[in-house]
Amino acid sequence: MKLYMSPRAPNPRRVQMFIAEKAITGITEITVDLNGLEHKTPGFIMKNPMARIPILELDDGRHLSETRAICGYLEGITPAPNLMGETPEARAFIEMADRHMEFYLLLPLATWIRHTHPGLATLEVPQFPDYGAKQFDKFLQGLAVLESRLATQAFIAGDAFSIADITAFCGIEFTRLMKFKPAEAGFTHVQAWRDRIGARPSAKV
Repeated sequence: MKLYMSPRAPNPRRVQMFIAEKAITGITEITVDLNGLEHKTPGFIMKNPMARIPILELDDGRHLSETRAICGYLEGITPAPNLMGETPEARAFIEMADRHMEFYLLLPLATWIRHTHPGLATLEVPQFPDYGAKQFDKFLQGLAVLESRLATQAFIAGDAFSIADITAFCGIEFTRLMKFKPAEAGFTHVQAWRDRIGARPSAKV
């Protein structure tokens, strides 16, 4: 299989971290030059009409896009260690937590960065800095919810590491482009959690 990705981009990194946690081997990484707009070329769009990464190319030549779909497929073919829940109840609560991280943390922080960081001007045309600043406020709201949750439990979906932790970690790591540190903004539980997740081997991908 082949994984089309780009260094530092949070969604491809989520898949890379998921693969590392499961110790899956044999997936070739292919770097897509986003600043060079390689994802907009006809050859790439044939793989994903949405012109987004990541994409997992299966051995039969089909292309699977969307991070959650890719991770769901990998969970199915490599069940252990489990990262998405073994029982219907566990799967539901982990998916809920992961969706919370996607919609209320990762989405606003990525929008904030894409619309305010000058290095991403080629990807977000046009940039709307005022809109980006408003998304930063939404990101802080999501971070406050996460802070409250991590004050009473070790991981985002409960007592065990899961895909929800991967989603949130990769998002928060992306904010390093803006020199953002949770502890400096008053989110001490988030910072302690981030440091624990950052010490995992999978976080080094």
